[in-house]
Amino acid sequence: MDGLWTIVVTGVTWVIQGAVAFIVSTLLFDALHWLLHRWGRSKHPLLRTFSRWHWVHHAFLDRKMRVHPELVRQNLIYHVLPEYLTSLAGTLIFLFVFPWPPIAVVALMRTWMLIQTIREEGMDYNHMAMDRLSGQQGLLWVNQSYHAMHHINPNNFFSSFANVFDLLFGTATQIDGRRFLITGAGGAFGGAMKARLEKLGGIVETAKHGVDFTAGDYDGLREKLERADVLILSHGAKSDGCWDANHRTFVDLIDLFIETGRQRLTPPEVWALGSEAEFHGDMGLPELKDYAGSKRAFAQRALGYYRSADVLYRHIVPSSFTSAMGPGPMSADMAAGIALFFIRRGFHYVPVTLTTLAFWNYFRFVRQKPAVNALAVDSVPER
Repeated sequence: MDGLWTIVVTGVTWVIQGAVAFIVSTLLFDALHWLLHRWGRSKHPLLRTFSRWHWVHHAFLDRKMRVHPELVRQNLIYHVLPEYLTSLAGTLIFLFVFPWPPIAVVALMRTWMLIQTIREEGMDYNHMAMDRLSGQQGLLWVNQSYHAMHHINPNNFFSSFANVFDLLFGTATQIDGRRFLITGAGGAFGGAMKARLEKLGGIVETAKHGVDFTAGDYDGLREKLERADVLILSHGAKSDGCWDANHRTFVDLIDLFIETGRQRLTPPEVWALGSEAEFHGDMGLPELKDYAGSKRAFAQRALGYYRSADVLYRHIVPSSFTSAMGPGPMSADMAAGIALFFIRRGFHYVPVTLTTLAFWNYFRFVRQKPAVNALAVDSVPER
């Protein structure tokens, strides 16, 4: 029995050591990957040469996700083989700290991946022509649509397998040069988000609820929606009209934005402002009944977007912040800053909280039953 237990413990230890070696060596390659993009402007000719070699890979699979077969050989020589050698070197370093069996397994796995990539002429799972990316992009592990974003936006999305680099350095979202349409920009959160996005190079347009659009009337926004890459919904109401402001217009605008973006290579992206009221409800306070009900009803609908391939949906759940609706434990600028911290690291559920309630709400959010229709039966307020 002692011998069997020793074998089990040794096996588990080797699996953990192999996983650490794979993830850390991947991180080392991703750091080099980031440097290759920076070296294109280096004063040193050799570094610029290395950068040019890497850009052969981006020419092989271009920004429109088209494969150029005439560059297969160059891509294998200047990108695939150097990537393998760098990752293998990062793996073998662990022979100084771990026993050889788990390191040998990782090295063999990387070699098998190289052979498969060569057989497929560089067109492996993450490097194929695509007509449409999915909104379901990985967080901890890189999937096909996530890596495709690097070919479309080469200055971000550097992680190759395990998404450690982008999580650490906030390179999992493109902001510079993208077009944002913000509702509620005259409010505290929307205004703070607008200022931060513009500082980061985003191109921002705004729309005001009750002026540029109302529930059921969105004709004035169609041109702006067609121009936008990202729709940010931060308008809202706490009492009168909260069902239209917090629920109906959110759903209608998201559905319209998805429809206008169906022919795009990248799915439309939506950032929508939720509330910790999704978790704690109205707490028995009559004045919060409609507000909490409208927020919970939208969250029920939002889960469908969160799981959809047609839209890259981010659900922002903040603690109360100081705004026209009342005081809060954080400023709107702080709330926008925390939201962008998570968004730039690829989070689709974005907890902006000092109370931790938004973290607990994640489990309620993903385990609820998603609403099928724009106005779910249980979302109709009592009058």
